[in-house]
Amino acid sequence: MEPAKKLQTLPYVEQTEEKKGFLSKFNQLKVGVLPLPLYLVLAAIIYAASVYNQLPADMIGGFAVIMVMGILLGDIGMKVPILKDIGGPAILALLVPSILVFYNLLNPASMEAVTTLMKTSNFLYLYISCLVAGSILGMNRSVLIQGFTRMFIPLILGTLAAVAAGVLVGSLFGYDMKHTFFYIVVPIIGGGIGEGILPLSLAYSQILGESAESFVSQMIPAAVIGNIVAIICAGLMKNLGERKPELTGNGVLVKTTGGDGIKEETNINKPVDFSLMGAGLLIACSFFIFGGLAHKFLGIPGPVLMIVAATLVKCLQLMPAKMEQGAYHLYKFVSTSLTWPLMVGLGILYIPLEDVVKIVTPAYVVVCTAVVVAMVGTGYIVGKIMKMYPVDSAIVTGCHSGLGGTGDVAILSASNRMSLMPFAQVATRLGGASTVILATLLMKLLS
Repeated sequence: MEPAKKLQTLPYVEQTEEKKGFLSKFNQLKVGVLPLPLYLVLAAIIYAASVYNQLPADMIGGFAVIMVMGILLGDIGMKVPILKDIGGPAILALLVPSILVFYNLLNPASMEAVTTLMKTSNFLYLYISCLVAGSILGMNRSVLIQGFTRMFIPLILGTLAAVAAGVLVGSLFGYDMKHTFFYIVVPIIGGGIGEGILPLSLAYSQILGESAESFVSQMIPAAVIGNIVAIICAGLMKNLGERKPELTGNGVLVKTTGGDGIKEETNINKPVDFSLMGAGLLIACSFFIFGGLAHKFLGIPGPVLMIVAATLVKCLQLMPAKMEQGAYHLYKFVSTSLTWPLMVGLGILYIPLEDVVKIVTPAYVVVCTAVVVAMVGTGYIVGKIMKMYPVDSAIVTGCHSGLGGTGDVAILSASNRMSLMPFAQVATRLGGASTVILATLLMKLLS
């Protein structure tokens, strides 16, 4: 009887062990940093709250929506072959939410919460403020000075190459040169939607006597496609740097005899002090507010003045080292934890897929691609000549073809070089503002 009993219980024991093995493996699966079972519970709670209209229409609800989507999309983007090498997390986090909005698959409660977070609470600028203040104050001082003085040459030459390539390729596909320049090239290098396309549309409207809305819908697709191409280029540059380490500083722009500049700063290895991080948040916000205040008197864009102020404070060593440490650690937290969620918010509200679909043709995409590739390629070549790290120089130059602050975050996250944010912001803001002014003057002369 005993052997028979053993034979009967064996299948049950094996099934139990199989179940335990499956549960153990299931519990070990992760979505980002979260265990899969926990992620599914949290996602179900947020989804149910949005369906039953109980999702708070404020920062809490907004963060819940973008975090739960951003963690998933970022994780998928880092695991899909090929896609992971061309900035997959940034591309998925931007485009998937935009597609969901296009097909009306996001319910009103989720839309309202994200809108409040991104527009009313201005989360994008808080994010950029933390990145700019922390990355500048955490930099090696000599590298910071060299980087700002040297980056203008690749930026200017890259812009000229982008204009020439765009107009030439556009004419080969039958586009009018004037149309290509004003409605494809300029929107790509104009500094984004809010900082570039909207001012341009108002200027074009005043000069040509048509509604500003018609110009917006003509220019947005070029900016969106250019931004996607720039993200892909950044991912490819990252891949090149991994294959050939001598070509990249991994977030350092200028080669120095002392070694890897940004990695030399003393803040990077110090233990995190949460009270200092709180001070870092106040410092970041204050730099942003100073930029807006100074803009009232100087007329220079606030984000540019914020960067200039932080750079001067660092170069003149006006900030206590402890405060620099707090700002730097806040920057590290924000850049590692909130990048993909931010991408989701930007994709939901600022990437209008409907406008892109209307006028995009293969030839149109090729022209946009030529503009960005010329920009990035010139940055790479000029960076190499000027004894900068060519991969990092190319990535920063490519930020001039992104969607403003949105594009900078996406491009730098795709290349895993968020420490280049100050240089990227200068390339985008100064380059974009200069483009808008010159394009407006040229439109007046040619109309």
